[in-house]
Amino acid sequence: MRRVLLLLRHAKAKRGDPGGDDFDRALNGRGRAAASEIARAMRAAGLKPDLALCSPSRRTRETWDLVGAAIDYSGPSRYEPALYLADRNKLLEALHRAPDSARAIAVIGHNPGLGELAAALAGKGRAEALEAMRAKFPTGALAVITFDAAHWRDLAPGGGTLDRYLKPADLS
Repeated sequence: MRRVLLLLRHAKAKRGDPGGDDFDRALNGRGRAAASEIARAMRAAGLKPDLALCSPSRRTRETWDLVGAAIDYSGPSRYEPALYLADRNKLLEALHRAPDSARAIAVIGHNPGLGELAAALAGKGRAEALEAMRAKFPTGALAVITFDAAHWRDLAPGGGTLDRYLKPADLS
């Protein structure tokens, strides 16, 4: 069975205040514009998940709110505290627990974990796209990785194919 993983890094956020709470940083204007650009590209490509797993931080929620609305997403969104600043292993564990009824899952999170997960899972794809993704996974970036896997728990490093790597800077 073909599984589709959409790894979306939150869009650009306002700088934190010294001593302020990183968790509550909101998107800035550039971030809102970038989320809209990625959403348009997702809509044009017909990329819509069955399930969204999202870090509960303000910037990830705002990113997903903008993207989800633009692609007419109506499925479940799970805001999981364990995804806040999660490393690639924690992100993979969350995917391994995902219901097999979801054929496509979006994970909205943070670097470095999200970029490291994308680099680890994508063993195949266009060389230029793989190289660009591994070099930098900027705010607002989206990696679409497909797998031939019966279950989400079967996802393993190198087992996926990078189908798309989109950066807001390349879309505007």
